[in-house]
Amino acid sequence: MGREEMRAGDGDRKAVAEQLKTALDEGRLDLHEYDERLQRTYAAKTYRDLDGLLDDLPGTIPVQRSQVEPATSAPPPVTAPAKPNPTPWLGPYAGVVLVCTLIWLVTSIASGELLYFWPVWTMIPLILGFFGQRYGGGRGR
Repeated sequence: MGREEMRAGDGDRKAVAEQLKTALDEGRLDLHEYDERLQRTYAAKTYRDLDGLLDDLPGTIPVQRSQVEPATSAPPPVTAPAKPNPTPWLGPYAGVVLVCTLIWLVTSIASGELLYFWPVWTMIPLILGFFGQRYGGGRGR
């Protein structure tokens, strides 16, 4: 009886399964092909069935002979985190005030007279936020 006709043991099937897993981890097999071969591995009865599963896969390369080189450069310097903006709404809110002022201007021109300047009320939070950010308002100092 030759090797091809000898029955494969559980240890042999496990060794082939580990080689297939290594090939999957190294990117030599995609998940679908790995799944098919793994099913065939555990269904194999003889060494002939097992040998066909690894024929097209090259052996693994020991770490000592691999071409991957360890990183020799120093890690990038750690910079201090940026100070968070306490009022990130000031910029977008200034756009709102601008739109309100333009609406007031267009309606004043359309009516032919200078109307009550109501956008001043939308400027109050903007002015308070600006001065609060500029002078700190006693917080964080």
